[in-house]
Amino acid sequence: MFKKILIANRGEIACRVIRTAKKLGIPTVAVYSDADRDAMHVREADEAVHIGPAPSSQSYIVIDKILEAIRQTGADAVHPGYGFLSENAAFAEALEKAGVTFIGPPVRAVQAMGDKITSKKLAAEAGVSTVPGHMGLIADAEEAVTIANSIGYPVMIKASAGGGGKGMRIAWNAEEAREGFQSSKNEAKASFGDDRIFIEKFVTEPRHIEIQVLGDKHGNILYLGERECSIQRRNQKVIEEAPSPFLDEATRKAMGEQAVALSRAVGYFSAGTVEFIVDGQRNFYFLEMNTRLQVEHPVTELITGIDLVEQMIRVAAGEKLSFGQGDVKLTGWAMESRLYAEDPYRNFLPSIGRLTRYRPPVEGHQPDGTIVRNDTGVFEGGEISMYYDPMIAKLCTWGKDRLTAIDAMSVALDDFEVEGIGHNLPFLSAVMRHERFRAGRLTTAFIAEEFREGFKGVDPSADEAKALAAIATVLHQTTQERAADISGALSNHRRVIGRSWRVTLGAASIAASIEPRQDGALVTLDGGTTLSVTSDWTPGRTHARFTVDGISYGVKVDPVPGSGYRLRLRGIDLVARVRSHRVAELATLMPVKLPPDTSKMLLCPMPGVITAIHVQEGETVEAGQALAAVEAMKMENILRSERQGVVKRVAVKAGASLAVDELILEFE
Repeated sequence: MFKKILIANRGEIACRVIRTAKKLGIPTVAVYSDADRDAMHVREADEAVHIGPAPSSQSYIVIDKILEAIRQTGADAVHPGYGFLSENAAFAEALEKAGVTFIGPPVRAVQAMGDKITSKKLAAEAGVSTVPGHMGLIADAEEAVTIANSIGYPVMIKASAGGGGKGMRIAWNAEEAREGFQSSKNEAKASFGDDRIFIEKFVTEPRHIEIQVLGDKHGNILYLGERECSIQRRNQKVIEEAPSPFLDEATRKAMGEQAVALSRAVGYFSAGTVEFIVDGQRNFYFLEMNTRLQVEHPVTELITGIDLVEQMIRVAAGEKLSFGQGDVKLTGWAMESRLYAEDPYRNFLPSIGRLTRYRPPVEGHQPDGTIVRNDTGVFEGGEISMYYDPMIAKLCTWGKDRLTAIDAMSVALDDFEVEGIGHNLPFLSAVMRHERFRAGRLTTAFIAEEFREGFKGVDPSADEAKALAAIATVLHQTTQERAADISGALSNHRRVIGRSWRVTLGAASIAASIEPRQDGALVTLDGGTTLSVTSDWTPGRTHARFTVDGISYGVKVDPVPGSGYRLRLRGIDLVARVRSHRVAELATLMPVKLPPDTSKMLLCPMPGVITAIHVQEGETVEAGQALAAVEAMKMENILRSERQGVVKRVAVKAGASLAVDELILEFE
């Protein structure tokens, strides 16, 4: 077994590898950039080596710097995690020459499968079903348009060395093909140092289902079931589950056997994933093979009981797999929600800043028999940087069946507290309660189809609105009584607190009266509805569990000036104001402050770097025309004109680093 493992990565995956290495008694080495000096993976490793400036192009993907860290520490093996150098054949070769073991597949497999053009040709030769497309390299945007026209729209434009949604665009016409080609090249160059692009037919109504494979150096290759990864946004996975609610046993077996056949064709060992697109008739087509550990590997671990990182380490050390295909059993159901530093209320734009509150749910076995797992690389007080992927954590749940796992995820999301940055927790909660998701009717277009106007939050149902009104009443009564509880006060001189209030929830105004009980309170609302409320909340707590007429609600509670409480649960985010009837009446007369007029400005929607300005002062622009490009968290975003206008002033130049809402352009 290895004496010391260096993890050539950062964030949650570095922490994940460290966790298993510790279990095996193997010391670990972390590498870090300027931005990650105080990162969690640096704290958890036994040693840490600084490798350069914050941009990954100057640190995490510089092979010589990783090799120097290996020489400094004497590490005899390297785990690459995912992304960065994990599928870089030159890196694997450099380690081999240095006499250091690469905890991953052989170099020839990395070369063959890491290049998506070559991998598709090899898949076809191995008898694996593939998607129609152009497998050759494409010289420029015009050639891309010609190829796309010949294949027929829609087409998928993809980076040959890509992954993680980077360097990918769907084009529905020639203009989108031309623009998508250039954006994909730019993203691929920035993320992978390789701007080669290919094009293939985009399968409509597709599901993204992948097979986990695992092999050793003795010729044993197994498949460990599948993962459903269809809930995606901009080709980036958001929610994964295992197994898939769509596959039957025959299709699972056929896909697994093809994945093993492809792996055998390239002499594969270690963990890897063969990705397929599956249509509505369960026809499946090979997409690509990822010669590394996948981000979503925890759901496979939860349903198989197999530690994939441990198996990768043991295989790299030359051990045989201790189990066969017949020993692989899929038990229960697992869900994974990717918590991203992206603001769903601002079209999922990246968000950076300090985590002023970061409190995950309690992990491990729960009283109801479910399991909660949270893979993360951040901590309260830590900073989310603009230089790296926006993923904060991977929250996973396991249950005996799919709906149990979904319900467990809903509870865990409600119990997860994150403040200081924009994040997608409310959106994840909204998906978990969505009827189509719960029914398993999924495609990769789910988010685009079900949230066509973006995410505006979730409106409470009638029962939820009543429960929230009752909860707000209890919060206010408890707060007022505590404020009036002054020691040493003269008898009969205490402040008298009423028990009749008016609760405002958005546009709704509800009369509520409260009657304290020994184990909680009874709250009577308009119409005579009486609800029994119990909770463990005390003033100052930011999260509590309320039980309203037997239904449990995990609620995030934040006070708002003016007798208000911001309440968040199940994707709902609203302010409840509890006032006396007279104060509530007067509040309706207060003027509403209007937001400033920014209609003649193009403001930077996210913190990032301006990579291009496409217009100049005095130019007339049309609706939909590209105005500027902003790169943030390894993704390029095109900013377009909302209507026709004339550019009055260009406030910044390409290369400028901007904060949210900084001025880019001004119109006449």
